[in-house]
Amino acid sequence: MDTFINENFILQTDIASRLYHGHAKNQPIIDYHCHLDPRQIYENRRFDNLGQLWLEGDHYKWRAMRANGIDEKFITGKNSSDWEKFEKWAKTVPYTMRNPLYHWTHLELKTCFGINKLLKPETAREIYDECSAKLQQTGYSARELMKKYNVVAVCTTDDPVDTLEYHIALKREKFSIKVLPTWRPDRAMAVENAAAFRTYVEKLSDISGVSISAYADLLQALKVRHDFFEAAGCKLSDHGLEEFYAEDYTGLEIENIFKKVFGGAALATDEIRKFKSAMLVEGAKMDWEKGWTQQFHYGALRNNNTRFFNAIGADTGFDSIGDWNTARHLSKFLDRLDSENKLAKTILYNLNPCDNAMLAVMAGNFQDGSIAGKIQFGAGWWFLDQKDGIENQLNTLSVMGLLSRFVGMLTDSRSFLSYPRHEYFRRILCNLLGNDLAHGLLPESELPFLGKMVEDISYNNANKFFNF
Repeated sequence: MDTFINENFILQTDIASRLYHGHAKNQPIIDYHCHLDPRQIYENRRFDNLGQLWLEGDHYKWRAMRANGIDEKFITGKNSSDWEKFEKWAKTVPYTMRNPLYHWTHLELKTCFGINKLLKPETAREIYDECSAKLQQTGYSARELMKKYNVVAVCTTDDPVDTLEYHIALKREKFSIKVLPTWRPDRAMAVENAAAFRTYVEKLSDISGVSISAYADLLQALKVRHDFFEAAGCKLSDHGLEEFYAEDYTGLEIENIFKKVFGGAALATDEIRKFKSAMLVEGAKMDWEKGWTQQFHYGALRNNNTRFFNAIGADTGFDSIGDWNTARHLSKFLDRLDSENKLAKTILYNLNPCDNAMLAVMAGNFQDGSIAGKIQFGAGWWFLDQKDGIENQLNTLSVMGLLSRFVGMLTDSRSFLSYPRHEYFRRILCNLLGNDLAHGLLPESELPFLGKMVEDISYNNANKFFNF
């Protein structure tokens, strides 16, 4: 038995331990951004084995396996068994030391299955069999895993044309955990591909009941669906952007651009940017009108490997950190909304760590005293969702803004086993504060306030901010 993941994992001081165990550990989880499949929650999916639960759709693990020389047939291949894929993952795990996957793997084994052994080739079969057997017992279905981790609310990621049937069904049956949709309208502004855009608009027309032949019709159809999402409990939007768009435009220009692309013609770069600028503004105003929180995840350079994209598609582990000059366009976008007093609560997530200080300072430009932490510098995302990335985000937010008003962590995951990422974050947070106290950078007399601050960042701030 290994004691690697012990009660003071990451916690380097006695004060850090007291903060975590006394204030963070038992706080409920609000996972306000994830990619869980609501159908699996509604149907209360039970997983056949640990390989199925752990490796389906997990491109973090897939990237590591490829880097370790594992053949693709054992990663995304259709003809390899769950055990064969798991065995290759177990072979990879020892080589992930200092990668967050090493910590996450053993946190998940410990917190979900009570397993303290390190995963490696020598222990693979034993761990696989033990966990797979437990998955067939009471307490390990999709819903039960959420309850095991004290989850009180999750927000999935949903397209305007989604039916939300499973969200509605879960709400109707009064499932104890809130499963809420999030408005993700990326495809409604994806005019780079005229044919794909036309197909999407036709789907939007069908489901909204709005005949779309002009830009105003497109906005009306989106408004119908936006209202539908609201009725289903939605309180957040989310946008996946390469960069921010804030071009000047006129209504006539956008109408003509829509007619052009809807008619099948390719757009020039400046037309694409103007259309996206207009759509971001109109969507943001819809969010403001309903009191939603808008989220922007920007900076991903996607589908870099053409050969693998053609073979196995998107979201398979070939995306990376992009590099764009963001500050001026972001400032102009936020200022355009603020000038009309229509800037909703906003969370900004960067993928390039070079933008940390810029983003934390930019958020401060648009705080207006109406809501504590109205503009949030969001949690470390994707490639920054690891110990160094989390620490850097927390440190930058601390010195450029108010850490005490931060709405905390999320999983951004498709897995029902990712909730220990909240524990990981909370341990890192408590360790930072504990080290400051140990070095005399914060007054120990204020430990009660710091304990409340930890509770707020872990749960209370998000609960109040989103008003679920």
